[in-house]
This record gives sequence, C-alpha cells and structure tokens, in this order.
Amino acid sequence: MKNIIKILESGTSQKKIGILETLHSINNSEILQQIIFRLNDNSIQVRGEAFNALLLNQNNISKILINNLSSTNKNIKGFTALVLANRNEKSAIPEIKKIVNNEHGMVRSCAIGSLGYLGAKEITNIILKALTDSNLEVQKSALQTAIQTNIFVPEEIIKEISKNSDSQIKNLLLKLKK
Repeated sequence: MKNIIKILESGTSQKKIGILETLHSINNSEILQQIIFRLNDNSIQVRGEAFNALLLNQNNISKILINNLSSTNKNIKGFTALVLANRNEKSAIPEIKKIVNNEHGMVRSCAIGSLGYLGAKEITNIILKALTDSNLEVQKSALQTAIQTNIFVPEEIIKEISKNSDSQIKNLLLKLKK
C-alpha cells in the first residue's frame, strides 16, 4: 500500500498510469483519496486514468467522492462532479447544486453538466442563470442541460445567446427550439 501511494504521489506519469490501471476495485480510503488527487495531475493521461479508476470502481465510494466536491482544487471539484454523474449517483445532486456558483467556470460547467446528466429536478433557475454566464463553456453546459431536462428557456434569453457566434451554441440552440 505504501508503495502504491508513493508512486501515485511522486512517480512518473507512466508509473502512475500503470498503477491506476490496477486500482478499479480498490476500497481503501487512503488510496481512493490519492486517486482523486490524481484528477489534478499535470498529465492529462494520468487524470484520465484516475477518472476511469473511479468510474469503474464497483464499491460504494460515493461518500468520499461527495466529500471531494468541497475540495479547494477546481480540477478535483469539477472532475469529481463528473465522476459522480457518470456513476449515476443521484444522492450527490444536493452537493453538486452547491458548486454551480463556484468562482471557476470549469467547475460551474462540470456541475451544470452533471445535474443535466443526472436528470436533476428543480434546477430551472440554476440553468436560466447559467445561460447568461460570462463563461462560454458554462453556457454550453446550461443549454445542453436545458435540452436534456426539457427546461423552458424564455425567448429573450434565446435572443441574447443567439448573438454568440460559437458554432456549438448555434447547434444547441437549434436543438432547443425543436
């Protein structure tokens, strides 16, 4: 166990990936926390493998994941929300709602997307506010969530969003109007 933690903390990217590939069924909270910390690794491949290890873990790891939504690290906070959504952890919805106003656009975007993926109820006000967010990725997540959860978007908000020249926004608006 100490060797695993040492590699996860300070090993090369390849060694971290090699270890993470073997940790899909781990239930040890210290190692799970180290896997979660890897969601903020410098290497995108390590982050992806950490995400995978958490996603594929069949143990009940919801509590440790939900606790990490309060991390001070934006990557841990945002990616943990996505892991919870992909694990279909509906019990995390109230905690995910708490991070939709985070200072970091990436966290807001991940939270909004997670709520949509989980089919969260009573999020209309959250989504309508996010549609006018200054961050383009947050707007995209909010549009996608409005489509997924059949949230009515008033015409004045659609007109405001339509001013954006982003092709993804335009495609999402077409889907929204259908």
